[in-house]
Amino acid sequence: MKTLLKNRELSAFLAILALFAVLVALNPSYLSLQTLGMIFASSQILILLAIGAALVMLTRNIDVSVGSTVGLSAIAVGVALNSGYSLPVSILFALSIGALAGAFNGFLVVGLRIPAIVATLGTLGLYRGAMLLWTGGKWIEGLPPGLKSLSEPAAVGISPLGMLVLIIAATGAWALSRTAFGRDFYAVGDNLAAARQLGVAVNRTRMIAFTLNGMLAACAGIVFAAQIGFVPNQTGSGLEMKAIAACVLGGISLLGGTGTLIGALLGAFFLTQIDTVLVLFRLPAWWNDFIAGLVLLGVLVLDGRLRQALARHQRALKYGRFQPGNRGGKHVTPFPERKKEVA
Repeated sequence: MKTLLKNRELSAFLAILALFAVLVALNPSYLSLQTLGMIFASSQILILLAIGAALVMLTRNIDVSVGSTVGLSAIAVGVALNSGYSLPVSILFALSIGALAGAFNGFLVVGLRIPAIVATLGTLGLYRGAMLLWTGGKWIEGLPPGLKSLSEPAAVGISPLGMLVLIIAATGAWALSRTAFGRDFYAVGDNLAAARQLGVAVNRTRMIAFTLNGMLAACAGIVFAAQIGFVPNQTGSGLEMKAIAACVLGGISLLGGTGTLIGALLGAFFLTQIDTVLVLFRLPAWWNDFIAGLVLLGVLVLDGRLRQALARHQRALKYGRFQPGNRGGKHVTPFPERKKEVA
C-alpha cells in the first residue's frame, strides 16, 4: 500500500489494467491491440493537454484557459490551410498562436502578479471570444487531406501524430527528471523562497511553463483538426477541467513540486479509457462526465484517506508512540521522565 501511495504512476497503471480487465471480462472480443490503439488515438488530445497542465501545476500555478487555446489554434491551422498556405507553415502558425496565448497568460501571472486562476479565467473567455470573432461563429470545413493523413495509422498502427505525442511525453519526462532545467520546475513549486536562494530563475521558469503549456494546447488543436477533419465553433470547451483531472489522477499535486509527466499521461489515458468503455457499451453520452467525475472523486477521497493514515503511522513511529514489532499497540514513552532530584 505504501508503494502505491508513493508511486502514483503505478497506481494509475494498475487502474488502467483493472478497467481493461473489466472490459475484456464483459466482452472478450475487445482483447486486442486494435482496442488499445483506439483508446490511445482518442487520448492523444488529452495527453498533450495533461502534459502542459502538469508543467504549470509543478510551478504551483494553474491554467484553465487551455480549452480555448485548443480551439483558437485549431481555427488557426484550419484558416491557414484553407487560405492556401502549406501544411508546415499552417502548423507553425498554429503553434505560434498557442505559444503567444500561453506567454500572455504567463505575463499576467508573472509580470502583473495576477493570481493564475483569475488570470486564466479571464483569458478563457478572451480566447474563446477571439475564436468566434475570427470565424464569425462558423465552422471551419473542407480541410485538405494532407492534414487528415497525419492522424491515420502508420507504423505499428500508430499515426504520425501519435508518434509525436509519445516523443513529446518521453522527452519531457527525461528533461524533468534528468536535467537542471527540469528540476527548476520542481524547485519553484516546492519552495519559492528556497528556489530563489539557490539561484533558480523563478520568473523565467514560470513563463516557460505557461508558454510550453500554450504550445502543447496548440498541438492538441492540430491533432483535433486532423482527427475530426473540421473545426466546430465550440472546439476545446471543457477540456481544461479534464486536463487538470488527468494530472491529479496521475499524481500531480495542486500545491506544486510533486508528480511526473508519465503520471499525467497515464491519468489522461485512464479518463479517456472510461469514455471509450462507455461508448463501446453504447451507454448514453451524458453518462461520460458523470462517471468520470465520480471515479475522480472516489480516487481523490480514497487517496486522501490513505495518505492521512500513512502520515499518522509515520508520525507515531517517528515519535516513538508505537514500535514496529509491538502488535499490541503498547504505548512507548519516547522521553522517560527524569527522577526528581532531592534537594
